[in-house]
Amino acid sequence: MPGPAPTLTRATLLVLCACVLVAQAMVAAVNLLIPQLAASTLHPTPGQLLWAVDAYVIVFAALLIPAGALGDRYGRKGALMSGLGLFAAGGAVSALATTPAVLIAGRGLCGAGAALIMPATMSILVHLSPPERRAQALATWTLTIGLGGLTGNIGGGLAGQYLTWRALFWAVVPLGGLLALIVARTVPRTPSRSDASVDPVGAALLAGALLAVVYGIIEGPGFGWGSVRVLSAFGAGAALLAAFTLYALRAAAPLLDPRIFRSPKLRAGTLGIGTGFFGLFALFYVNPQYLQYAKGFSPAMAGLAIIPVTTGLAVMPKLGARLAQRTGPRLPIGAGLAMVGAGLLLLSTVDKDTPYLVYAVYLLVMSAGAGLSAPSLTLTVVAELPAHQAGLGSGLNTAAREIGAALGVAVFGTVLASRFHGDPRDPAQVTAFTDAMGVALGTVGVVALLAAATVTLGYRERPAAS
Repeated sequence: MPGPAPTLTRATLLVLCACVLVAQAMVAAVNLLIPQLAASTLHPTPGQLLWAVDAYVIVFAALLIPAGALGDRYGRKGALMSGLGLFAAGGAVSALATTPAVLIAGRGLCGAGAALIMPATMSILVHLSPPERRAQALATWTLTIGLGGLTGNIGGGLAGQYLTWRALFWAVVPLGGLLALIVARTVPRTPSRSDASVDPVGAALLAGALLAVVYGIIEGPGFGWGSVRVLSAFGAGAALLAAFTLYALRAAAPLLDPRIFRSPKLRAGTLGIGTGFFGLFALFYVNPQYLQYAKGFSPAMAGLAIIPVTTGLAVMPKLGARLAQRTGPRLPIGAGLAMVGAGLLLLSTVDKDTPYLVYAVYLLVMSAGAGLSAPSLTLTVVAELPAHQAGLGSGLNTAAREIGAALGVAVFGTVLASRFHGDPRDPAQVTAFTDAMGVALGTVGVVALLAAATVTLGYRERPAAS
């Protein structure tokens, strides 16, 4: 007779959260190394620096939903261990890089590993948790994502000050290997689902569309916005997205059925999640450069200086959830996303003489807004889907975050590169750098405010159909 079904032990929860922590930390850690990478023997261009950051989140976002389906169909534990292996391999490729292209490829490989890790950990956690403990376990998993961002900033700062950028990537190799061994010994297997749709054609079309659009944004300043290369990239992105939509509407088991977006609230919720991370990751990209170039912070201090962002993201979700219970989701979402945009506009006013405490208050305004809106946005995406598509809701949440993050880095970096062509390490050019940074943050802030208005409109009550 079969034994009792496995349950979530404290050891298993810790292992799963450790995997999430490491994968999420590498999203943020590389930002602290941008000054060191810019001065390295790789001699990257501004566009290549953007790709070194964005390759991870683009591949992560593009493969997230199909990677989750792979785990559901062929085994979540196997998917998690494979993801950790790819993650470690990507770290080794990045550490050995002698050209920017190899570094970018290694970062993309790490992103593919993260795409397998994140949905597998959540699926295993949900499957092993009894109903009465599921919400608490998911809250722990979600908190770990935030802690991963803090860990990445601190770890990247310490590596930038006391080690080298190669050392950070080498550290991924034993971490990934060790976690894979621990997973093999402590995490039980969960039943797979033979009906889970992997849909490689849909995954390829969607990934290609995202890559083409981000390529056009990043390469615009270098080749010219009206150049054949950039216009072709945007045209290819639009064509691939249209092809994906037509294919998905006809496929028997599509990766993502476009018909789910008939719900105005689902459209608004997905856009809202992407908007919050669009603003946050634009900030994460420039924060270490501003603090090190303009304020003279050490890399380690620049990593610690992001703590106000973590505070807002950690404290405000509970308030946002309580406010939504009393007033409905529209108020915390509208107010929260407006605070994200306002915080970016406040940050666009800083220069080399701005006191850090003032800068920290602006960081707190922005992160508090993101935290205030997050619970209602996340719940919307899950609640607007049928119960049997709960896994899709989780994947859509995470994909929206990572796509928003990739676009935030691309848009900010593109505006910055078009306005500043000097060396920010030169004290004589710091003012020009902060001026360009202000324009870029202001641009991102305006986009965030326009998106916030669109999201808020999507939550307005509509008359019931007669």
